Amino acid sequence: MKIAAILLSVIVVLGATAATLRPKTDTVATSGPISSHRIERGELLVTVTEQGTLESSNNTQVKCRVRGDNTITYVIESGTQVETGDLLVQLETLAIEEEISERTKFFHLAESQAARSAADVEKAKLAIQEYEEGRFISELASLEKDLAIAKSRLLNAKNRLQHSRMLSRSEYTSDLEVEEKVFAVSQANLTLELTLTNIEVLKNYTKKEELIRLQGELKAAKATHEADAERALADKQRLERAQKELKACTIIADRPGLVIYPTGEEWKGAPEIEEGATVRKDQTLLLMPDLNQMQVKVGIHESIIDRMRVGMNANVTHNRIPLIGEVTYVASVAKPAGWWTGNVVKYDAIVELPPREGLRPGTSVEVEIVIAQHENALLVPATAVIETQLGFACWVKGNAEPQRKSVALGDSSEMFIEVLEGLSEGDEVIIDPLANVAEAQVEASLSLQAQKESDPYLDL
Repeated sequence: MKIAAILLSVIVVLGATAATLRPKTDTVATSGPISSHRIERGELLVTVTEQGTLESSNNTQVKCRVRGDNTITYVIESGTQVETGDLLVQLETLAIEEEISERTKFFHLAESQAARSAADVEKAKLAIQEYEEGRFISELASLEKDLAIAKSRLLNAKNRLQHSRMLSRSEYTSDLEVEEKVFAVSQANLTLELTLTNIEVLKNYTKKEELIRLQGELKAAKATHEADAERALADKQRLERAQKELKACTIIADRPGLVIYPTGEEWKGAPEIEEGATVRKDQTLLLMPDLNQMQVKVGIHESIIDRMRVGMNANVTHNRIPLIGEVTYVASVAKPAGWWTGNVVKYDAIVELPPREGLRPGTSVEVEIVIAQHENALLVPATAVIETQLGFACWVKGNAEPQRKSVALGDSSEMFIEVLEGLSEGDEVIIDPLANVAEAQVEASLSLQAQKESDPYLDL
């Protein structure tokens, strides 16, 4: 609003100045007495007035905790006062229910496979114990029995050979029978050596090979079981997550309070919270503001942002009721400007308000921030001062003609400007000198011509 008013005043001034370019006499025709203002000292409040919206500085956010895109089937109306346990939001559950059905089937299948592989592990453990304490001992005992038999047969064959040789010397037996007995001894000896070799192979090689095979089967069974158990655990976690998300589709109030919809800036394209809308995980669905911690966010024009400070007083008008607030935050980075802001660059500032009944988020308020306060300042109306090529000037009523006064100015408000030099208390300054003083018209026209010469596009 300030920018529009300033532009309007500039247009009016330029229009009045352009009128002075027409030939005219040295006197100014007026329809009545010239308005004037008596210069006095007083308090000068330099303020900036902006429109803002009430919000809470402490909002409990109700967020969507379900993965993916979700459809709202019910949402409580914004501005409703709720109690603990009241239904706030209901999301579509069909897809999650189908997922739970599938996950339940996969979980049971994975559990049965894990149980089967666990049995295989125990079976592999028993196979090792069964071999070491059973089959190996049995095979060794069988070979040792064969060894004893081979030793006995060898001894018997040797005795028979010795007996045949004794009979052969007495010519009671033939040489052929002796040779048969020699062959029998040789055969018995080979059988003994073979049995000894079999025992050695069983102890040193067969046993090790069998244990390695059985231990490998045990490791494979363990690895398979671990994979099955991990799969079962993953399916269980997926099932539990789906069950948890099914519960999260129904959002209820965990405390009493006011419920409002979050409002996003237009350029952000935030989706509306309404039935049928699609929302995503971690999106804020509702806000439950703390009404005892209220604040106002306003946009401060870039031309005065350097004068803003935390701790400044602010006069806030809410439903025609004045409130005293305090500036608690001034942004160091401007908000994005575009068509939605009229291409006006502004900075966010936050004004904190004291607790008061009746303050509700979303309502509009007017905020007047006191930028500076000057006590006992010499004040001149802004409409009494014009800018010329020689600086700022105003005209004071004299005995005959108005007298021109060059002035040095200080701070200003919308209505008054602080005079540092050039005027004295009690001076009668002429209001709107462009309309009432010929000299002011001439100086304004010269100033306009100089501006046109320096900027040829000024009159386009």
